[in-house]
Amino acid sequence: MTAEERRNLHAFRDYVTKILDPTYILSYMAPWFKEDEVQYIQAEKNNKGVMEAATLFLKFLLELQEEGWFRGFLDALHHAGYSGLYEAIESWDFHKIEKLEEHRSLLRRLQPEFKTRINPNDILPELSECLINQECEEIRQVCSNKGPMAGAEKMVECLLRSDKENWPKYLKLALEKEESNFSELWIIEKGAKEETKELEDGEIESSDVQIFYKEEPECQNLSQNSCPPSEASCTQSPIKPRNYQLELARPALEGKNIIICAPTGCGKTFVALLICEHHLQKFPRGQKGKIVFFANQLPVYEQQKSVFLKYFERHGYKIAGISGATVENISVDQIVENNDIIILTPQILVNSLKNGTIPSLSVFTLMIFDECHNTSKLHPYNVIMFHYLDQKLGGSSDPLPQVIGLTASVGVGDAKNTTEATEYICKLCASLDTSVVATVKDNLEELEEIVYKPQKFFRKVKSRTTNTFKCIISELMKETESLAKSIFGELGTISLENLSQFQNRNFGTQKYEQWIVAVQKKCAVLHLPDKDKESRICTALFLYTSHLRKFNDALLINEHARTKDALDYLKDFFSNVRSAGFDEIEQDLTRRFEEKLPELESISMDPSNENPKLKDLCFILQEEYHLNPETRTILFVKTRALVDALKKWIEENSKLSFLKPDILTGRGKTNQNIGMTLPAQKCVLDAFRASGDKKILIATSVADEGIDIAQCNLVILYEYVGNVIKMIQTRGRGRARGSKCFLLTSNDDVIEKEKINIYKEKMMNDSILSLQAWDETVFKKKIHQIQIHEKFIRDSQGKAEPALDKKNKKLLCRKCKAFACHTADIRVIEECHYTVVGDAFKECFVTKAHPRPKSVGIFEKKAKVFCARQNCSHDWGIQVKYKTFEIPIIKIESFVVEDIATGEQRLYAKWRDFHFEKLPFDPAEMSK
Repeated sequence: MTAEERRNLHAFRDYVTKILDPTYILSYMAPWFKEDEVQYIQAEKNNKGVMEAATLFLKFLLELQEEGWFRGFLDALHHAGYSGLYEAIESWDFHKIEKLEEHRSLLRRLQPEFKTRINPNDILPELSECLINQECEEIRQVCSNKGPMAGAEKMVECLLRSDKENWPKYLKLALEKEESNFSELWIIEKGAKEETKELEDGEIESSDVQIFYKEEPECQNLSQNSCPPSEASCTQSPIKPRNYQLELARPALEGKNIIICAPTGCGKTFVALLICEHHLQKFPRGQKGKIVFFANQLPVYEQQKSVFLKYFERHGYKIAGISGATVENISVDQIVENNDIIILTPQILVNSLKNGTIPSLSVFTLMIFDECHNTSKLHPYNVIMFHYLDQKLGGSSDPLPQVIGLTASVGVGDAKNTTEATEYICKLCASLDTSVVATVKDNLEELEEIVYKPQKFFRKVKSRTTNTFKCIISELMKETESLAKSIFGELGTISLENLSQFQNRNFGTQKYEQWIVAVQKKCAVLHLPDKDKESRICTALFLYTSHLRKFNDALLINEHARTKDALDYLKDFFSNVRSAGFDEIEQDLTRRFEEKLPELESISMDPSNENPKLKDLCFILQEEYHLNPETRTILFVKTRALVDALKKWIEENSKLSFLKPDILTGRGKTNQNIGMTLPAQKCVLDAFRASGDKKILIATSVADEGIDIAQCNLVILYEYVGNVIKMIQTRGRGRARGSKCFLLTSNDDVIEKEKINIYKEKMMNDSILSLQAWDETVFKKKIHQIQIHEKFIRDSQGKAEPALDKKNKKLLCRKCKAFACHTADIRVIEECHYTVVGDAFKECFVTKAHPRPKSVGIFEKKAKVFCARQNCSHDWGIQVKYKTFEIPIIKIESFVVEDIATGEQRLYAKWRDFHFEKLPFDPAEMSK
């Protein structure tokens, strides 16, 4: 740091104090600031404001004499997200920041209008990259605790401090997207080149992402005078409910516990709004209702939270939401206490009841379960209802909340006839303590005018008559199996429960996949007296089974898509193999594959090898778009690999490329594939709703339950079939008049299963009609008997927590069995992230720069962590910066746990399944 740079920083201090909130970078400046200075700065912000805190921060900063503090300050700005300020100080050029002043002046003048016209939750997703992560969270919290006007004030305050040169444009785009009339007042320079941010996936879900899905199709279905999406939001003025919606709501308005079973797209959410509004208004002066609405999936939670906020805030009610993505920064009991309606993902309440944060369900007066058919076994919905039923059957005098369930299909489970189906539905009613299943009966004609049941077509398609690709890959699989057999031969008398018997299996099937996974698990916990031999054998079996699994995946892709896509999948895999450990076994398997590669390439390029299934799919799409060029399609498939393959096929097909496909997959990580992040899902859904260019959405099961998708008139199930609930929900995506639903398959069993689902749907409807004819007293008695029986079973099974194993154990690399650490050295950060302390562990792993380094929640991702043993390089987790520490975060599925005394080995899929003594991370331990 030169004297000139110190003078420059002092000269430009006004720019810094107008932009910087120093509390956002204090954690990065810990090596240079004393603890009491940090406290002074924080107190200054709390007592006087951000600018005063920034002035004090600069005073302390300019007094520093230690080497490296200026670079540390720049790094802190970069890490915290102050990219504009970082760039300006590094070049001592504040021209871009100066240009923002006219927009700041305009925003200050328009602040009163902004407060009254804008709900920050609607535009925050579009503005998030113009703000600091902590600012986004603070805006949400202010909205949640004090309402949208206070949130809008906070948003203005944050925008006035933004150092991003494009924030005025992003604000304009966000306002136009929401069709806010405020956009007419927000005038910025025209013709500037727009910049977009590329969304990227990551291993850790970001805790600072919130999504608010617009309920456009719901909006169209809510009122007698349906307003199109392009007009003002339907929730801004009173909505007249339809007769069938009142029919569905009536038993709940009478105070009964009910399940509302009605088709997708009929406006069940609006029925829930009606029930909530009536519920809150019925209490006499001095008393208040408190409603909790449960959404099972995070995207659905965000969608419903947005709907409730828009509907109820105009009535003066307080609404807040808590999900797994935000709970770390929120006091659950305070949110419940201070709000009238709370939107939750159910695990939040399960955890709060368990730890006593919420003492009992009596704090609520109404509970609503969205997609309530999930209330079974140990699903969080059912766990919540266990508390309810224990309170009810235990003779407690405390009042219990009213219970409402929402679903498009209650299902019938494994029922073979109407009697068994009726019993299944009774059990669901018992679980939810409901005595009424409400369906539309008196106003069916009106319902059918709104919700169009699509025509269903079964299309049996041909598979390839000759499949040379499969023959070649099958030969490679047989060779790999033979190599694995020779390894099993070394085990002598040791048996892996006959898993070494390689016979009677079909390559390229789900059953083969299941068999391989079972073999992998058994191999991973193989225990031998000779540890070197154990390591060598386990590594070999890990590699052989991993390659067999990839070959099998490729055959599945080839079966349903192009040979080219299957081959590309394998080429990507072998490319990744080369860049990792690449030991002798991997070299041998790669050589075998590359010997066949020219022939495989030739097959993939041969036009005569086209998949007949794709010809049929192409014909259907061409025909439907010829009949109706405005057709909107959802194409459901089983796997993410198939989603990617079909997207490429459509894009590269000259007859179909005009469809401009987009994809929607789940958030979970499977094998080596990272799911879509919430922002990516939102981006896709918004584009599909708003853009006429995107005519087809290729989706996995994530799109078939709960998420509100724009009306489609064509649904195609491509080798895709599930249970009766899934069938009703996927079909329900085709809501437009004249819509069609095609099932395409080459498998007779798939068609037969779908026909069984149709039969089960009729069986379900007949059973519901039968139950509705029962005397309500008889029904309640039946429900009560089931509840007593189920409680007896629960109580007899016991509620004891799993015994805590306090014995020290070893963690071994799952691939090569190299020693990694002892459980005594593992520490837990914020109850869900696991690191290892001590210098010994540092010798056991190596790191490589992370391909997508970024700050996510409490961590800054820096690198990937791999096993250090030569030629292993098994993925163990990531290296992160946490506060001032750089530490590894490990994943339990990458390891085998060995009992030191017995040598017994076990696998765990999740840390929560491993009941060892978990010690919290202590920063003081790191400084020893």
